[in-house]
Amino acid sequence: MAKPRFAFLLLKEHPYGREMLRQILSEGHIPEIIIEEDSPVGDEEREKFLKRIEGNEIAPTIESQARDHGITMVTVPIHNSTEVMPHIRNMELDLIVFGGTRIIRGEILDFPKDGVVNSHPGLLPECRGSASPAWSVYHDIKIGSTCHFCDNGIDTGEILLKRELPVERGASYEDLCYGTLVLAGVLMKEALVAYDKGDWPKMRCPQGASDFPTFRNAPEEVLEVVRAKLRDQTYAHYVD
Repeated sequence: MAKPRFAFLLLKEHPYGREMLRQILSEGHIPEIIIEEDSPVGDEEREKFLKRIEGNEIAPTIESQARDHGITMVTVPIHNSTEVMPHIRNMELDLIVFGGTRIIRGEILDFPKDGVVNSHPGLLPECRGSASPAWSVYHDIKIGSTCHFCDNGIDTGEILLKRELPVERGASYEDLCYGTLVLAGVLMKEALVAYDKGDWPKMRCPQGASDFPTFRNAPEEVLEVVRAKLRDQTYAHYVD
């Protein structure tokens, strides 16, 4: 099997996408094009994630990684079909890879031959939506990341890979956010390697139902509970 031809979409310089791009490039998976969204939403999400992983290493910028590998890079004001499709319509893409985007629907999802894939910093189907590490601690859900197909729902597409993140006593909220961010990039790298081998048909599986709602950003009162549970080591799923 040949390596997939794919486009890589992310919010401008999002740390999530920077790490994912570093991971997939390390296995020789080079996007045909990188399409970044430069918008107030992108700025807000980037700063939010930078705060969540404060004190941890951040991968090189998208701009520098693209330059080092000769990847075409374009900027759009929003990742919707009107803005994105003119850049990819004449490409024969096998996949589109999301590296930290807003919710995207419409023609973009139907365009690539073998689908659109995303890595989510939470275990699916239990922890859909935003701020997955926070809600996982709050509700005593196991922590991890999931690589999945994108459909018109929110984190509801078929699963390719998912893996728990071992949580040790003394871990901070920032540690968990960073750990799931890195794990998400690793899973996307492994998923693309599996694509090369033709393994996707036997890997993909439906999610099933969740006992929890689709989460929104965690308010400060939830984060206070999360930090207290980690400080007091009352989270239910420590590895020891």
